[in-house]
Amino acid sequence: MNREEARKKAEALVAKMTVEEKAGQLKFDAPSIERLGIPAYNWWNEALHGVARAGTATVFPQAIALAAMFDDKKLKEIADVIAEEGRAKYHAFSGEGDRDIYKGLTFWSPNVNIFRDPRWGRGHETYGEDPYLTSRLGVAFVKGLQGDGDTMKAAACAKHFAVHSGPEALRHEFDAKASPKDLYETYLPAFEALVKEADVEAVMGAYNRTNGEPCCGSKTLLKDILRDDWGFKGHVVSDCWAVRDFHLNHKVTEGPKESVKMALDAGCDLNCGCTYAYIMAALKKGLITEEQITRSCVRLYTTRFLLGLFDGSEYDSIPYEVVECEGHRKLAVTAAEKGIVLLKNDGILPLDKSRIKTIGVIGPNANSRRVLSGNYHGTSSHYVTVLDGIQKEAGETCRVLYSEGCHLYKDKTEPLAWPDDRISEAIITAKHSDLVVLVLGLDETVEGEEPDEGNAGQAGDKESLELPLCQQKLLEAVATAGKPVVTVLMSGSAMDLRYADQHTNAVLEAWYPGAEGGTALADILFGKVSPSGKLPVTFYYDTDDLPEFTDYSMENRTYRYMKKEALYPFGFGLTYGDVFAEAAEFTEKPQKHKNLKLKCTVKNEGLADTDDVVQVYIKDWKSKYAVRNYHLCAFKRVHLNAGEKETFEIEIDKDALQIVDEEGKRYIDSDEFSVYIGTSQPDRRSERLLKRKPLELRFNIE
Repeated sequence: MNREEARKKAEALVAKMTVEEKAGQLKFDAPSIERLGIPAYNWWNEALHGVARAGTATVFPQAIALAAMFDDKKLKEIADVIAEEGRAKYHAFSGEGDRDIYKGLTFWSPNVNIFRDPRWGRGHETYGEDPYLTSRLGVAFVKGLQGDGDTMKAAACAKHFAVHSGPEALRHEFDAKASPKDLYETYLPAFEALVKEADVEAVMGAYNRTNGEPCCGSKTLLKDILRDDWGFKGHVVSDCWAVRDFHLNHKVTEGPKESVKMALDAGCDLNCGCTYAYIMAALKKGLITEEQITRSCVRLYTTRFLLGLFDGSEYDSIPYEVVECEGHRKLAVTAAEKGIVLLKNDGILPLDKSRIKTIGVIGPNANSRRVLSGNYHGTSSHYVTVLDGIQKEAGETCRVLYSEGCHLYKDKTEPLAWPDDRISEAIITAKHSDLVVLVLGLDETVEGEEPDEGNAGQAGDKESLELPLCQQKLLEAVATAGKPVVTVLMSGSAMDLRYADQHTNAVLEAWYPGAEGGTALADILFGKVSPSGKLPVTFYYDTDDLPEFTDYSMENRTYRYMKKEALYPFGFGLTYGDVFAEAAEFTEKPQKHKNLKLKCTVKNEGLADTDDVVQVYIKDWKSKYAVRNYHLCAFKRVHLNAGEKETFEIEIDKDALQIVDEEGKRYIDSDEFSVYIGTSQPDRRSERLLKRKPLELRFNIE
């Protein structure tokens, strides 16, 4: 069913409703209309990295870990699996008359905000700091989730529109001020791509104001840009209780009726929250019209018809048994393996079991199930912690000792104990081991969303990039115990890893790797799989050189604009092989308004078979509006056996040649460029870490 057919059916059904009934359908928990045979429907569901908050489902790695794969094809496959499980669960729940929250087919994912500041607690829900990477991955996720069948498989939602990335504590009252250049260069491209390329069905407005307008009531964002400029045809939903913020926190309206008017005037069709309970009061007061209510209701029912919720679909026969089936679980482990990033290796990895009698596994995240799942997650029937994975892979010939080492963030693990009550055990464990795997980091209790009605107990932003003090003490104690140490960081964001980089033998970023992430990490530690993830964010040395958290200017933020070197740069990640770009050339003379076509040859001179990610960056040498450094414009995941080489074509979109000026206009403003082809960005730090320099092709266009 196409959109025009669905819209006509929606118009016919909505025409039979009273105005009161139509008004009721604009709330996220839409009631049934029994006289018309319409069941209740709850619009709120989550699928950030698996069907969430609705019981058992495959728990994939968190979004930031999926971004570290740099693999849009694999992400599309994962999103299709999520939709498959969502369909199976929806059909089963509906069959039992259960139409509760988190049980529908409208998934409020993906989060395509830009992770502009490493302190932001929700950054791990995103695909990182780069607009191009976020766009490619977001488009892949939406296409996978919505499918290409006669019926929409599930409805995706691009959130949070727009210019939203903390601080969490201020999100209900904060005004994010962004220049037109930053808007169109950084904050809007991913949303535009999801609308124009992926036909995303829904867009969620953000909590904050952007340049003075509350996002869920912003004429600029929701009407002028989203619908008029981009041609968006789907529906807009508010973030949860965001419309209430208009009068309670932003103080831009007098009360709930006026907030209803502002939201509907801007084109916010669906209210997650309670404020649209005042729609009828606003109508009686003359603040809104019935035509506005009807318009939004038709948009919402168009989505329900596109999903086949009234006519049935080819997806109704998906069996419940697909939920967390073996194939889906294996896919989740594969995704975790592809996303884990090796940041340092002095040769200790991969571990050789034949030479190791005892491994010490130490740290507050070593045997934690919570750290596996990130936030917005489902429930797995089979968790594998890091300790579990190492114990299984080590086998019977290698003893595994364990110590928690410390609490995740408190100064003691036992309430009546002295401070640092597990440090001595950690040192003992290290001394009795041949080597140590030290598992540190965060989880959703210390890095996440500001607590509200929908996520009580979550965390909020990080104050700094440092590990919690108790973990820093543990790191220093274990690192000086005289044994080789492999540091594993499990977090959703950049941390200060200077001490680990200087004093331990290897460092890995494992993110929040999904329910069976321990299996994936063990596979990498013992060399069953080569690591191949790349950082989708910059790991800064510290925050001293960053602007204030509340400053939304992109100056000196992210790899495109930063002035100093990074500890671990965006796009960086080691493997057990040695892959590099051996040759590259244009297959056609570069021209304005035509995609650039490159032929690349890459070779693996290492001794191990491995995946790697070929990355292409472009630099404009002349325009005063160009980004300070360069920007990612293409990437391709490849697999090369030891000693193997491969030649392939890579295409660069013609828009990569464009700049964005101070008015937010995009055009070509130069005739001299360079492209860099390698397995990292072309910065000096990456070159030193990889001992390889990307190829550069300098060219002119006519």
